Amino acid sequence: MSGADHGREHADRQERVDGQEGAGGQAIRVMVVDDHPMWRDAVARDLAAAGCDVVATAGDGPQAVRRAQAVRPDVLVLDLNLPGMPGVQVCKELVGADPALRVLVLSASGEHADVLEAVKSGATGYLLKSAGAEELIDAVRRTAAGDPVFTPGLAGLVLGEYRRLATDPAPAAPDEPKAPQLTDRETEVLRLVAKGLSYKQIAERLVISHRTVQNHVQNTLGKLQLHNRVELVRYAIERGLDDA
Repeated sequence: MSGADHGREHADRQERVDGQEGAGGQAIRVMVVDDHPMWRDAVARDLAAAGCDVVATAGDGPQAVRRAQAVRPDVLVLDLNLPGMPGVQVCKELVGADPALRVLVLSASGEHADVLEAVKSGATGYLLKSAGAEELIDAVRRTAAGDPVFTPGLAGLVLGEYRRLATDPAPAAPDEPKAPQLTDRETEVLRLVAKGLSYKQIAERLVISHRTVQNHVQNTLGKLQLHNRVELVRYAIERGLDDA
């Protein structure tokens, strides 16, 4: 898919997200992946009852990849322990092919290694299966909006990993072009993203709308030729913006 096609796809998805928050808009398209049928069906029912459009479900890794590529959900609710292909590999393949896809991991594991591996694979958020239905529904909506959503106690872990990654030497790139110029507001938003603030918190801090924050982030991603929030935070921390 070309960059222009990705841009149109993101715009279409964002309209659905905004519509979910308002009246008369299209519902957020969600796909649920879990190898336990009763759990998978229960999650799908809860999301459908909350107004989401559950476009597909899947019970193993290869099936998840095929169906997600066919239906192109806004949010993929993904278990990590899947037969046929691990959830992190499913996430890596799908987000790699479609960076606009948001992935919310819903797992029984709270192991730090599992959380970090999921985030490195492109997941937007990580929620434990002990979460209640209302917490899950809120997490799906926030994930669709691009906010990082983590079970309490895990967000600090992930931000710490961002900082560790930023200290690793980046591979040399010959004839690297000059870094594109960001506007003052884009730089300001980037600095707050690097500090771990959600889009909602950034909007409140800068007294602008949630949608405006999203637009600034998308513009910045495009200018820097980055694909997701993980890469964006690493870029900002490498340049010391989180300490500014």
